[in-house]
Amino acid sequence: MYEKSIVVPLEHAQNVFGQYDSYMKKIEQTFHVTLILREDKLKIIGQEMEVNKALDVIMNLILLSRRGVTIAEQNVDYAISLCFQDKTQEILELDKDIICHTIQGKPIKPKTIGQKDYIQSIMDKMIVFGIGPAGTGKTFLAMAMAIQAFKNNEVNRIIMTRPAIEAGEKLGFLPGDLQSKVDPYLRPLYDALYEIMGADTFLKNMEKGLIEVAPLAYMRGRTLDHAFIVLDEAQNTTPAQMKMFLTRIGFGSKAIITGDLTQKDIPRDMKSGLEEAVKVLGDIPEIGICHLSNKDVVRHPLVQKIVTAYDNYEKKQSKQQYYKNANRKEKKNERN
Repeated sequence: MYEKSIVVPLEHAQNVFGQYDSYMKKIEQTFHVTLILREDKLKIIGQEMEVNKALDVIMNLILLSRRGVTIAEQNVDYAISLCFQDKTQEILELDKDIICHTIQGKPIKPKTIGQKDYIQSIMDKMIVFGIGPAGTGKTFLAMAMAIQAFKNNEVNRIIMTRPAIEAGEKLGFLPGDLQSKVDPYLRPLYDALYEIMGADTFLKNMEKGLIEVAPLAYMRGRTLDHAFIVLDEAQNTTPAQMKMFLTRIGFGSKAIITGDLTQKDIPRDMKSGLEEAVKVLGDIPEIGICHLSNKDVVRHPLVQKIVTAYDNYEKKQSKQQYYKNANRKEKKNERN
């Protein structure tokens, strides 16, 4: 057996080890090593390669803790996944890129390499597509970038929009005026704005017309100059709606289009505007297309497992359908 020892500063031990040593238990199970802590000395015992990997992860967690980061399970999971890609050091680069702070003072920053590339693309490009599963921070990071651009006077206003489509349910007639009827569809955007800006600041800017949250249908016929525009849930747009939206963008504007192609709520026989736009616009250098994956999920670790399970299931179903179609074609050819 091979072993190595490192010093874990006592003031960082609780943060790095997690409640009831949960983070260390995860590292032990992943790398098949044994961790023994005596005062401030941590001994790692196991196969040499596995010990070195576990050591890399723990050292990076200690460095994050020294920077004042409160270690979460997502940090540990991501540090482990980067270790298997021989990119362990890259987790330290993520901590440098703070976009802004929430109203409670919590820093908003990319937590994965995919998110970092997404943020960089937003900085560099006029139009960016952020495509990926739930929990990858597509919308939240786009809105944080919008608010930061607004605060820095890079744009005159922020416009948040999404298609008003039910997620597999028929809600029927909703009470109230037109704004009240569309508000339920836009609630996730309001929630994010409240968290970043605070309700009072948001409402004041909304009253002045500097921040607008509206259904996609309201965009028709407008030209949006010097605005930061975020189109959310773009997988539910039609090709015509997507073309309409993209041709609204004027001088000094930036547009972010986010969506998850695995969660379409439009009829099955209808083509998604997001899917078509990515194919049509993919070769234009001024347009960024960022694909986030289940490795970029930053919600509860269980969400990442759910996304992975659905991905595997859908791949299996597609494979089975492919063989079924092939068999049908073969039988048809035999009959002919």
